[in-house]
Amino acid sequence: MKDEVEPFALLRLLQLASPALPVGAYSYSEGIEALVEAGKLDDRTALETWMVQELRFGAIRVEAAVMVRAYRACQADDWERVSDWNHWLSAARETEELRLQSLQMGRSLLRLWHDLHLLKQPYMILQKEGCHFAIAFALAAAHWQIDLRSAMLGYLHSWATNLSNAGVKLIPLGQTAGQQLLLYLQPVIQLAVEEILTLPDEDLSSCGWGLALASMQHETQYSRLFRS
Repeated sequence: MKDEVEPFALLRLLQLASPALPVGAYSYSEGIEALVEAGKLDDRTALETWMVQELRFGAIRVEAAVMVRAYRACQADDWERVSDWNHWLSAARETEELRLQSLQMGRSLLRLWHDLHLLKQPYMILQKEGCHFAIAFALAAAHWQIDLRSAMLGYLHSWATNLSNAGVKLIPLGQTAGQQLLLYLQPVIQLAVEEILTLPDEDLSSCGWGLALASMQHETQYSRLFRS
């Protein structure tokens, strides 16, 4: 099949999208902790609805679209363009918590890249100025020759897995409910990928006020398990 992922690239994608990737994703809930505290998310259905809306209209949709652009710029060795999108993503982050999360995860992925002796000189520039996770993920996927559609599926599935795990701990949900949620989200993720791949630059926007409010509330929340 034309769209079949090469076995070696598939193994690398599984490593890149794995919850075991040491970037600290497990320590972030992206506002879910504040929403649970406020009684807005109290079961699997509520969390499912929240995540579907984020995939269709929220900030993760914009992050994935920027990842697409960074991937293509990396393939073209256009490092100035990569840097421009990195700065654009900094400006698009609604709250300090969300910006720090993205930069911390990106920095950790670049550090891992360095420790694995895979970091090229242009990557070092991003390491100095601060690199968002979506950008670092794009660089890794392009370097490992993972095709773009598969990289996007891995990126969004990794995001969904992290938030599902946060919901399992916070609501709380059972492990089976967490897996049911991920199973339900699979066609939603696939649809989001197809939409994002054709998204023009002028449509890079999100209806993210709910996430922004939850994130701001979380910054001052008295008792917290997560960093966002």
